[in-house]
Amino acid sequence: MYLYSLTLQRATGIVCAINGSFSGGKSQEIVVARGKLLELLRPDDNGKIQTLLSVETFGAIRSLAQFRLTGSQKDYIVVGSDSGRIVILEYNKEKNVFDKIHQETFGKSGVLNSLL
Repeated sequence: MYLYSLTLQRATGIVCAINGSFSGGKSQEIVVARGKLLELLRPDDNGKIQTLLSVETFGAIRSLAQFRLTGSQKDYIVVGSDSGRIVILEYNKEKNVFDKIHQETFGKSGVLNSLL
């Protein structure tokens, strides 16, 4: 027996959001988490929000944070999920992807604790 999970409609409610300069330079972007969806947004000159990148993750995103290394020109994204991991991501503007810099397991929490 095989189980298959498929989400028919994407989540619309924003769980958490951060802002920063993720593509480098002086541009400001917004990263939002909508359930399992991680989106990179940028406001244009007319005040409208454009989606630069939208990525679906395996687990539900519980927290977001941004930081900048000393001397760096761009910010990095820290993602915490219900699978008990934190991941540091870097936005690659040339490929239009999030590159995983580091991943660390810190324990099981949230939904997984109730299942185990």
